[in-house]
Amino acid sequence: MDNGRIGVWHPSFSRAPAPLAREAAARLDELGYATLWLNEGPGSREPFAAAAMLLAATSKIKIGTGIANIWARDATAMAAGRSTLGEAHPGRFLLGIGVSHGSLVSWRGHEYGKPLTAMRAYLDGMNQAADSVIKGGDAPLLLAALRPKMLELSRDRADGAHSYLVPAEHTVMAREILGRDRLLVPEVGVVLERDPAKARAIAREHMSYYLTLPNYVNNLRHLGYTDDDLADGGSDRLADAIVGWGDEEAVVARVRAHLDAGADQVAIQPLTAGGADLADGMSQLERLARALDL
Repeated sequence: MDNGRIGVWHPSFSRAPAPLAREAAARLDELGYATLWLNEGPGSREPFAAAAMLLAATSKIKIGTGIANIWARDATAMAAGRSTLGEAHPGRFLLGIGVSHGSLVSWRGHEYGKPLTAMRAYLDGMNQAADSVIKGGDAPLLLAALRPKMLELSRDRADGAHSYLVPAEHTVMAREILGRDRLLVPEVGVVLERDPAKARAIAREHMSYYLTLPNYVNNLRHLGYTDDDLADGGSDRLADAIVGWGDEEAVVARVRAHLDAGADQVAIQPLTAGGADLADGMSQLERLARALDL
């Protein structure tokens, strides 16, 4: 499998002590993973600072923001960060930006408003700032996109889309909307656990918070999932669609399903009972690197 098509998404890289995060990122670089995606949320590092730290600790792996919140910095600051890291590390930085969620935006002291309107205005601001910021490398810009209109905006105003908590049928839809010349990078939760009950319990633990957020819930309803599927952390049907679980062969098959559906890269997120754990996540990524033949 082309190692340019397999990335990693894991919240611990934005939260773990800096020496551990740098060491783990360097190991992913050695293993052959293509991109490490960093999130932004309560308790995480500022993503541009975190990306700079991990870019300096590695030599080949790309670092992407998945996702930098448009409410956390104005459009000029976002454009400047993109240009700065693009200049400092040519070809190794990707900027993913998104509108986040109402509860998280309120937590920052902002009014959420209409997501599409906010993103369009923000992209206008980034374009206007282009002449006033440091001229750097051409770092790709991806939008966090789930529903068709945001995917259309990703096609028309950005280099592609980064999706999260999506089954393979969403990747099919996203590719159809984006066309062939835009990047598509879905995040896919995985867990190397063969016992169905244990694996689905980990999947539900992972999904339970996201199923309280309207953006994810509405997207899953759009794809045909019902209230029963969305209740109590998710049905077996939903757990099996969102999280690839089983042995290495089963997880590789789930990754291939998204690639076959049109993904340019799949950002795998190794899940752990009890929540994100860097040591366990790295152990799973070591095993999967061999199975994926990176």
